[in-house]
Amino acid sequence: MKLLRRGLTTALFCALALPALAQPYPAKPIRVIVPFPAGGGTDIIAREVTNNVAMAQGWRFVVDNKPGSGGNLGVDAAAKASGDGYTIVLGQTSNLAINPTLYRKLPYDVEKDLTPVGLVASAPLVLVTTMDSPYKTLADVVAASKARPGAINMASPGNGTVAHLTSELFQKTAGIKFTHVPYKGAAQAVNDLIGGQVQLYLSSVPTLIGHIRNGKMRALAVTSAQRMADLPNVPTIAESGYGGFEAVTWFGFVAPAATPRDIVARLNAGFNKALQVPELRKKLNDQGADVLGGTPEQFGALMKKDIVRWSSAVKASGAQVD
Repeated sequence: MKLLRRGLTTALFCALALPALAQPYPAKPIRVIVPFPAGGGTDIIAREVTNNVAMAQGWRFVVDNKPGSGGNLGVDAAAKASGDGYTIVLGQTSNLAINPTLYRKLPYDVEKDLTPVGLVASAPLVLVTTMDSPYKTLADVVAASKARPGAINMASPGNGTVAHLTSELFQKTAGIKFTHVPYKGAAQAVNDLIGGQVQLYLSSVPTLIGHIRNGKMRALAVTSAQRMADLPNVPTIAESGYGGFEAVTWFGFVAPAATPRDIVARLNAGFNKALQVPELRKKLNDQGADVLGGTPEQFGALMKKDIVRWSSAVKASGAQVD
């Protein structure tokens, strides 16, 4: 009887424990770290994509804006989080491909501490000024900078961002010098440009396209190879006398390296499904972003390729951040 009772007790315990053990993923909200302040291009893309997944599949997400150090603080928080599938971060070219070379001491190793989940989108950058600025074209900016090197302040979303490095490359290409004013994200830089504290701002199109459309900013040039359909009257830097000049930033979800493969695959499938929804694609396109998607392996290969590519660019520009 004792053996029978013991067997029944064990069976009952296992029956009660089984539903908890077999609870499908995700069983609780997924923390999505955005390594820049709310309102910027990265934040907009993260919220649009996760909102779509939440509505379509019932998953729950909590967006956690964690800005600072060119996006490094947010990515580092993800790299050091538990690899249980409940923390991911929307990284981009700056903190996943540029910063490993740009920063002397990076608190995380992109290839060892993180695992790719999926590529989301890419977007060019756009150089803007205020509507009452004396600079009507990129040529005006170059001429003024050559006349008074360092007199023009140019804001970027932060040290180590694609905008920062792209500006360094353009200055070297054009033979000019700006005074770089790095911010911790897009929102304050936008306010300071409109308020006249800085004369120029270079950032991703999703960050600035709304301000361009509503007449608060004048777009001088985009960094894509061809003009953008959403900004057809804005010339490229390449066609403005600097042939071959091109720079884009991509956005993609990564997770802690210890995240199980099956969870990475499930996250990837969820995001890829969302990226096929016409309404979401239109929202991202309207923000100036090109929708991408793909497998974790494809995203990983892109990161490795761009780490090498931007490493050469960083060294050529001479840019370095302590």
